[in-house]
Amino acid sequence: MNKPLQGRRILVTRPAAQAAALAQMIAARGGEPICFALLEIAPADDPQPLQQAIARLDDYAMAIFISPNAVLASVAQILAQGPWPQALQAVAIGPGTAAQLAASGVEEVVVPAQRFDSEALLEMPQLQCAAVSGKKILILRGNGGREELAARLRERGAQVDAVTCYQRLPPGDANAIVSLLRNNDLDALTISSSEGLRNLLPLLDTESLTRLQGKPVFVVHPRIAETAAGLGWREIVVTGPADAGVIESLCAYNWANHE
Repeated sequence: MNKPLQGRRILVTRPAAQAAALAQMIAARGGEPICFALLEIAPADDPQPLQQAIARLDDYAMAIFISPNAVLASVAQILAQGPWPQALQAVAIGPGTAAQLAASGVEEVVVPAQRFDSEALLEMPQLQCAAVSGKKILILRGNGGREELAARLRERGAQVDAVTCYQRLPPGDANAIVSLLRNNDLDALTISSSEGLRNLLPLLDTESLTRLQGKPVFVVHPRIAETAAGLGWREIVVTGPADAGVIESLCAYNWANHE
């Protein structure tokens, strides 16, 4: 394998449980991944809504998982009560979530074919009016999740329970990033959520923020690109979805412009 990222130090900001795969891809192509989670994952403040949903799991026609962390926070508890109900269709927002479901013991999963967001879920045949009207649907997500999916499914006649099964917390400090920036030891950053990017800014002093905004930022969704632009980033690369899309864009990038 050639080494298109040779000598490049790339900030990987996914939550710790999802960072390893992208870090390994970067390293395999000669880069140096620097893992710094901009979202720390913790149990939900209130475990009761999840426990109540699990107790009546047979009532649901569909369970939609909004992230790999939603799987990690819920499936072990579900399977501790018994096997996955045969009539319950598992839906994943993207391939990473589907892979985590498979690793957790849930293999019959439907997932959007191309884009991996709430809008793509809503375009799936399984979530159209004829398929969901009168059905009970469980959405498993983190705190502060977007309401678009639940609202649209209710408009289509579904009975929706959106359960917060984990919470996302900002990191306590960004001293490691500040040190890298002051020593000019960072070439780019990858961002997988607007929330994570917003978490970073208050942790940086003015000089560090200015330096970071001069680095290319690789984002996995146009919505995150809009956030980055609004926060002052000058060079934003919208990648393909998931880790494969990020690594493809990193390898195709013209690094000579930043020599």
